[in-house]
Amino acid sequence: MILIAAADEGGGLTFHNRRQSQDRILRQHILTITEGKRLWMDAYSARQFAGMDAPQITVAEDFLSRAESGDYCFIERCPSPFPPVPISQVILFRWNRRYPSDAPFPIRLEPPGWVMACTEDFAGYSHEKITKEVWNYEEEI
Repeated sequence: MILIAAADEGGGLTFHNRRQSQDRILRQHILTITEGKRLWMDAYSARQFAGMDAPQITVAEDFLSRAESGDYCFIERCPSPFPPVPISQVILFRWNRRYPSDAPFPIRLEPPGWVMACTEDFAGYSHEKITKEVWNYEEEI
């Protein structure tokens, strides 16, 4: 599966079990990336996409265990402990701000294993700069 998340500069995802921030251009960016594929998320996250043309969204509370290879999963609130699911790629959007947080992004994106494939900055609607990082999992040979 391919995991998608948005975190602040400190790696925080949520504060008091709520998203730290949201951005309409980021939502459209996610829908463009996942067009023609399945995008899993929980009902809480799906509310962000209400009213948008997003036939790829599949909502289930247990989506991490239901996603198949090649499917995308958007997480905002992270189960603890994070379930042992096969993740081949992480697309992490960074807010380039620091917010109060109490739930960090659950995966250490660093070698060995994780290799940054690319990074890209773009302007959001409510955020002057959002950084997209694409991380690939590469097993040791």
